Amino acid sequence: MNKLSHTDEQGKAHMVDVGGKPIQQRTATARGFISLNGQTLALIRDNQMKKGDVLTVAEIAGIQAAKKTADLIPLCHPLQITKAEVKTRLEGDGVEVTARISCNGQTGVEMEALTAASVALLTIYDMCKAVDKEMVIREVVLVEKKKQ
Repeated sequence: MNKLSHTDEQGKAHMVDVGGKPIQQRTATARGFISLNGQTLALIRDNQMKKGDVLTVAEIAGIQAAKKTADLIPLCHPLQITKAEVKTRLEGDGVEVTARISCNGQTGVEMEALTAASVALLTIYDMCKAVDKEMVIREVVLVEKKKQ
């Protein structure tokens, strides 16, 4: 097994020094899904949920979350995000969320993409919990990461 980059010789956690790495354009995409009952899907589709426009609010929440990732995950570096795009779409028995985050930096934006997708899904859950007690968030995965 490779040595973990976030631990020192004594096994204590620390933030990795990326100061010597070149600045590169970096992009990461994460995706997740929340299953909902048919009534909930209809309320979302018809924009009839009492808390408001579920999909738009979830997208904005995901963007905000991407910008706050270093505040939420202790060993993440604060990054200058150049683009945060969170898209939601009704798909089958639920909502699919895709988050694509970009920056010009010395470390990747995988955690920002995963955080954005997760918080968007949690926002959908929060906005729908009064009418749907059987929601399931699943399959939050990193789909792609690139650096140039």
